[in-house]
Amino acid sequence: MEYVNPIRDIESINAIKNILRKQSQRDLLLFVFGINTGIRVSDLLSLKIIDVWDGEQNKEFLYLKDEKSGYTSAHYLSSAIRIELEKYLRNLAFTENDYLFKSKKNNQPITRQQAYRIIHKAAEEVGIKEKIGMHTLRKTFGYHAYRKGIAISIIKDIYHHTSPAETLRYIGIDKHDQYIIKVDINL
Repeated sequence: MEYVNPIRDIESINAIKNILRKQSQRDLLLFVFGINTGIRVSDLLSLKIIDVWDGEQNKEFLYLKDEKSGYTSAHYLSSAIRIELEKYLRNLAFTENDYLFKSKKNNQPITRQQAYRIIHKAAEEVGIKEKIGMHTLRKTFGYHAYRKGIAISIIKDIYHHTSPAETLRYIGIDKHDQYIIKVDINL
């Protein structure tokens, strides 16, 4: 696996959203979901409608069970995710057991390769020169969570890392650099 970077620039993130919005609501949701939850691409692509929709409205939390540990983790579905999810489901004929990111060719989820092509192409169109892949979404989540004041210990737990240093390295933060942290409490 090739090393990829987080998308650090908010303007680039918004530009990618605009490209994907014109392309496909599913593709936009894939991107927004990934950068706002930090879940692995395998978990992202295996999501079903029932995981995020209770039959009447979007769920507030996504619960994922780790197959290795048996531990179930809760992932908050932010308003950004719920807005795009609502738009996506509004125009989709679906059953609760359909894959959320269903292929247009069959009833299976899109492949990792297709997800990569979607994200990589949009990043190229925006002019991002750094290496971009599906792990970029996960790293972007951690990078921006950290920069907005989320404790590295919480991000470490989300990633199931063994140390804060491992997490800082993973999200592309040098522990010796001084970063201004935004503690963004919008009460």
